[in-house]
Order: sequence, then structure tokens, then C-alpha cells
Amino acid sequence: MAIRSNTIVFTFDPASPRITAHDIHEWLHEEIRIQEQKVQTIEIDGIKRQVYVKLTKKDYMSSIINSTGGSGAYTHHTGEISRMEIAVAGMGYKKLRIASLPPELIDDTLRTALAPFGQVLDIQNEKWARTYRYTVDNGIRQVTMVLTQHVRSHLVILE
Repeated sequence: MAIRSNTIVFTFDPASPRITAHDIHEWLHEEIRIQEQKVQTIEIDGIKRQVYVKLTKKDYMSSIINSTGGSGAYTHHTGEISRMEIAVAGMGYKKLRIASLPPELIDDTLRTALAPFGQVLDIQNEKWARTYRYTVDNGIRQVTMVLTQHVRSHLVILE
């Protein structure tokens, strides 16, 4: 089976009403703001309620996913709203929360440890909420990555 590249998948709620191909094209242009010259293919899987959009560049694909925050909505002509997940086609664009890492462990070490599971796009240190006195790092790192295989629930990371 071929691995999709530079492709975004829009997965609609299975209970949502069907959307015409014309309306999908217009929605991609008007709401998601995908530039026509950067689209290679649009594939609609009505049974799975998914729309695959293959783009010309990986950077452009990442910018669309980041700008949408991984979710979206389609407003039907009736006013009904269908929610959807927006992700990289394949294993997907995921956010992992990794706990119990000492602050001395540098991000490059974490990036190297996660490399066999996909491409690490970003690493952020979570902080305690403003409701607490100390709004410092809480020991959890949030890693945004494009998975090529599943990450085990427990990893040993050595420096």
C-alpha cells in the first residue's frame, strides 16, 4: 500500500449530512483558504465521510493544519453544522504529552528518541496555570508530530 504524502484528510462526523462535491470545493476555497495552484488532487470518500486533499508542498500542508488547529466545521445550507477533524493523511498529525522528563533533558535528545516514530514538528514545555502561584514548567512536554508508526506508551530515553 502506498503512503500518502503532502495530503490532508478532513474527517467529518459520520452522522453529518452528505455534502456535494461542488460545496466541498467551495468550502475548501472560502473557509479553509486553500490556494488553487497548490492543490494536486481532491478525493472524496463519501462512505467514510472523508475528503483527501493532496498539496504540492509539505510546508503548505503543515501551515494549513496549524492554522486550523486540527479541527473545523462546515455550515450546511440548512444552518446545520458538521464538525470535522483535520489531520495529515496516514498515521496522522498528533500531539503527545510526555511526562516525567527532567528539565535537563534537552529537546534534541527527545527529538532523536522520537524520530523512529515520525517527524517531530514542535516541542513545547507545559506550564502551571495562572491560578497557581508559580507559573513555571510543570514537567510535561507537548510534542507535535506526524506519525509514521505508533509510539509505545512507555519509552526509556537515555542521554
